[in-house]
Amino acid sequence: MSATLSPRRLKKVLVANRGEIAIRVMRTCRERGIATVAVYSDADAGALHVRLADEAVRIGTAPSADSYLLAERVLEAARATGADAVHPGYGFLSENAAFAEACAEAGIVFIGPPPRAIRDMGDKTAARALMHEANVPMAPGTVEAIADVAEAERLATEEIGYPVLVKAAAGGGGKGMRVVERAEDFAAAFQRATSEAASAFGDGRVYVEKYLTRPRHIEMQVLADQHGGVVHLFERECSIQRRHQKVVEEAPSAVLTPAMREAMGEAACAAARACGYVGTGTVEFLVDEPGADGVRPFYFLEMNTRLQVEHPVTEAITGLDLVAEQIRIAEGEPLGFAQADVVAHGHAVESRVYAEDVVAGFLPAPGPLVRHRPPGGPGVRVDAGVEEGDTVPVYYDPMISKLTTWGRTRDEAIARMDRALAEYDIAGVPTTIPFCRLVMQHEAFRSGDFDTSFVSRHFDASQLAPTDADVEAALVAAGLAALAARPAAAGAAPETATDSRWARRRDAAVMR
Repeated sequence: MSATLSPRRLKKVLVANRGEIAIRVMRTCRERGIATVAVYSDADAGALHVRLADEAVRIGTAPSADSYLLAERVLEAARATGADAVHPGYGFLSENAAFAEACAEAGIVFIGPPPRAIRDMGDKTAARALMHEANVPMAPGTVEAIADVAEAERLATEEIGYPVLVKAAAGGGGKGMRVVERAEDFAAAFQRATSEAASAFGDGRVYVEKYLTRPRHIEMQVLADQHGGVVHLFERECSIQRRHQKVVEEAPSAVLTPAMREAMGEAACAAARACGYVGTGTVEFLVDEPGADGVRPFYFLEMNTRLQVEHPVTEAITGLDLVAEQIRIAEGEPLGFAQADVVAHGHAVESRVYAEDVVAGFLPAPGPLVRHRPPGGPGVRVDAGVEEGDTVPVYYDPMISKLTTWGRTRDEAIARMDRALAEYDIAGVPTTIPFCRLVMQHEAFRSGDFDTSFVSRHFDASQLAPTDADVEAALVAAGLAALAARPAAAGAAPETATDSRWARRRDAAVMR
């Protein structure tokens, strides 16, 4: 983020990302009269975000380590095109403090928080120390990393109490994390977590905290300007997860009372102030089951120093464009509103549509999108990174789109989501749509009585086991993909297999 407090109007923004988030940022830039630059790997040479940008620069081969993660290549592209700012999206370089510093050194505005905030909140133990000083609620556990397995076991047994969580200090996404139920299992779990953390993040430090058996995962969106203004934009419920990663999100949460929402919002703002935050950020909390007094305690989990994947549900209930707010803040503008001015209207739900084989354990299943026909209608928003005829590459996250619905009530938003998912017409790859429909129709979700164990408690792959028609549909899809990849014979008209009765039968079997 630029250090100056004087407004600086951005003229050209390089979007250091791909897929739907790159497109999302470019659309807001276009509305604000800002030119855009796309970067792309060889796998994305014909991608939608490249086609929509004003300019595009190749930065490497298909693997992200040889393209999107190469900070110097991204900066070279920014300098070559005259971009005065970089928007990192999420993932890749978005939470890379060294990249944010390099942008500043090059005189390029990094549309994100200061490097120190990224660094402090990216290190889980540093973040816990800051939250401890700011009196932000935390689950019982060690504030600092701990290397002595015997001392760690003593703390877990005598002070924290089982079950406990051994967790990597420098990472996330479920890596370097072990749940320990009994003292006799602690030493082995500690060593495994340390080894995995070192392998995944190059940093084997771990800490220990109380493990909540049935928590809700609820996060608070915050905005902070360069003038000391900080507000929250209410919460998002993110408890429907697989492999510690979210699939369905909603705002507001069905479980928060007004008093709890206010307390959590104040804690989130305190967290942002504690690390000197600027821009859009998300403070994540775990919410425990009610105590004897009926109150649900909540504990700081981590802070994501970037725009979140699920930000559309917040936009839906507040009417704010979070990317536009990021840009305004980066230009040096004050927020322009106070906490009392932020009002939530209605309810929003988001389903992440991935190219994944749900029955096979949500395994990535990239491939060509023979058919991609998003739903529409009132209160329906689709943020897609691909179009019909494009391919979901094997090299990156297999997200196809984010589907968001809004309703005046939670029930209306859920019913609208179920309808939109039923209309969503995709062929060529398996998707998470059947799982998302199962969630929308499940009594646990509809009633609001669920937690992060939803998948393990309520989902059995046999519920979505393929029928004979599904198998037939998959074979037809494979055949269509092969036809699409084969050059047409000279003088022959292209075959429109997606309009055939076989394709219609396939699509009906897979998607309904």
